[in-house]
Amino acid sequence: MNTLVLYSVADRVATITINRPEKRNALNPQLIEALTETFILASEDDAVKVVVLKANGDSFSAGADLAYLQQLQHNTFEENVTDSNNLKKLFTTIYYLPKIVIAQVEGHAIAGGCGLATVCDIIFATPESNFGYTEVKIGFVPAIVSCFLKQKVSETIASELLLTGKIFNAEQALQYNLINFVTNANEINQTVQDFALSLCKESSGNSLMITKQLITQTTNPLLEKSLETAVQINARVRESSDFKKGIESFLNKEKITW
Repeated sequence: MNTLVLYSVADRVATITINRPEKRNALNPQLIEALTETFILASEDDAVKVVVLKANGDSFSAGADLAYLQQLQHNTFEENVTDSNNLKKLFTTIYYLPKIVIAQVEGHAIAGGCGLATVCDIIFATPESNFGYTEVKIGFVPAIVSCFLKQKVSETIASELLLTGKIFNAEQALQYNLINFVTNANEINQTVQDFALSLCKESSGNSLMITKQLITQTTNPLLEKSLETAVQINARVRESSDFKKGIESFLNKEKITW
């Protein structure tokens, strides 16, 4: 098993832990692939009924890795399509997983990290957690996650969050209906475990799976088509001068003037 992602099972609850704390659990191709593989493992594990996604360190995930952003500047369009499809695959694997996925968000969940939490079925966060779809601030677009966010919050709120790229706290996330629970940091581990165990003990696994299918397959019948469009937009925007300017300024820690 890749040490970027840890996997354990107890009492029919699988825990998938992002284990890149020295990089604030930032996403790169290797981590995206490892997460996808681990979720597929959980989906096929007969000992698992519910999955908890969490992270080691102070951040849930700070978005894209700096070295990864640097590499994107040199990708061909085809490489960017492949890269975007890999992120789409991770998000759809979680979204359509035949088991319930609970996100345990502690610390920052920003950009792709916020997207990762967004596609989970139930989200717990600590009061100190911050969220944000910050892509527009560096000349990028929150293309893939936008397809999911509009199903969780109203179009009015989705537009505000995606267009401003603002950072918002857990209480605001709760008000937006993005997350389900705000739980103190010293209690969140136990609270999430208790919630997961209650699902295991009080609900039929088959019924949970089919109810999740009802939610994911009837809420937005055009999701797959939207995601295909999002992948193309994601790849195209990476060729824009604004993207190159934004990434270069971000990497050099320079203030960007748009």
